[in-house]
Amino acid sequence: MTDHYYTPIPQSEHKPAQFDTVYRGYALTFETDSGVFSRTGLDKGSEILLGALPDEITGPLLDMGCGYGALGVSIGKANLGCQVTMADINTRAVALAKANAYRNGVAAETMQSDGFAAVMGRKFAWIVTNPPIRAGKKVIYTMFANAAKSLLPGGKLILVIRKQQGAPSAQTYLKTLFTQVDLLERSSGYWVLCCKQPLAIETEQKEER
Repeated sequence: MTDHYYTPIPQSEHKPAQFDTVYRGYALTFETDSGVFSRTGLDKGSEILLGALPDEITGPLLDMGCGYGALGVSIGKANLGCQVTMADINTRAVALAKANAYRNGVAAETMQSDGFAAVMGRKFAWIVTNPPIRAGKKVIYTMFANAAKSLLPGGKLILVIRKQQGAPSAQTYLKTLFTQVDLLERSSGYWVLCCKQPLAIETEQKEER
């Protein structure tokens, strides 16, 4: 059976690789391997998402579907007031994310998780994701719905998705979960969406009143 980057325990032969990049003036080195997403370098979607983020990020942040840690490690390095958690279903990716956080001097919690299973009930000020499109719409839409339940008041979900891989329909679905869905960036066919004020929470607050 062929491994995918969302395979829980990849069986593919190890092919370690390494690349260097710079984020907001910080030099970073990432170790990668076969069986994980974008093995040879920082993918364009993650690069565009990172570039669209605000200048300062503080509080607990979750990198959902972290892969080898490109988003979480980069954000953690550039934002000392950010507490980073990185989660992925792929055990090889999680091991790499942990090693890459250590290598780049970023304090981060890493964990294997099938979507939000291992963090359900926890709350975050920020959730960032380059969602696993090839896992299918059902998987990523469930991730979006669980993200809406996992934000602190005032928290934000920020994600990147290619237009040709369903960005417009994802935006429509996200509007059923959040009061506000903004297009932060549109570049090279990628959309970066920022989602605020989960509708379920808004409804609960009105009912309480």
